[in-house]
Amino acid sequence: MTYDMNDVQPQIATEIIPDGTFAKITMIFKPGTIDGASPADARLLKPSNSPGSDVQQIDAEFTVAEGLYARRKFWQFFTVIGGKVDEQGVSIGWKITKSTFRSMIDSALGLDPQDMSEAAKARRLLEGLSQMSGITFIGKIRIEPSDNPRYADRNRLDRVVLPNEPEWQKVMNGEHVPPAPSARPRAAAKPEGDKPAWGQGNAAAPAATKPAWGGALSASATSQPAAGPAPAPAPQSAPAAAPAPAAKPGPAWLAS
Repeated sequence: MTYDMNDVQPQIATEIIPDGTFAKITMIFKPGTIDGASPADARLLKPSNSPGSDVQQIDAEFTVAEGLYARRKFWQFFTVIGGKVDEQGVSIGWKITKSTFRSMIDSALGLDPQDMSEAAKARRLLEGLSQMSGITFIGKIRIEPSDNPRYADRNRLDRVVLPNEPEWQKVMNGEHVPPAPSARPRAAAKPEGDKPAWGQGNAAAPAATKPAWGGALSASATSQPAAGPAPAPAPQSAPAAAPAPAAKPGPAWLAS
């Protein structure tokens, strides 16, 4: 048998997104092998590749939804179970993940992060973490330097941009926002025998399909809240399925 390599395109070099770029981003979850705490999270989690680690995590794929870097992708893990714990025995990684996901909801729905009214709290309820897959929000992208000179630097989500920040409204309006790089020291190089960072499962993923509700993130559908610092939620319990509102199950952005 002969394999004809002439009928395919040559490899295309992918350029990294500049550090500090603000963009509208869609997040989806890649399937895992471990069931989460909620029935809605069947086979959602993946175990850590680190020897002896008890971490179970979500494998997330991010796609820039529009603008100069539209369709560019990057990947990141979010800890749900395990790892280092705080004084109350709660996973620190899970607390960070939950805070990030709450901010994504606020950014996607245009919610004031200080709004703790019953109506706002109801829109932050999830039947399962899997319902976060497909959410579109405003975020800031950073560059994570490679700790091995043989491998290239890669993009990561620096932080979620909230509706009380000026960049949120500008990106919503389709305006260009100059990058705001976050200065970080380059990580020390690992010995040659260490496993490269990409061995943690961040290989290229299949293209994301934009969910039907992705259009909910629009300037006309939201109002800009009063400016003010966003609180940092700090849950004190392990992850569990949150009850959904009886009249409208699931997160607000899934409603038709």
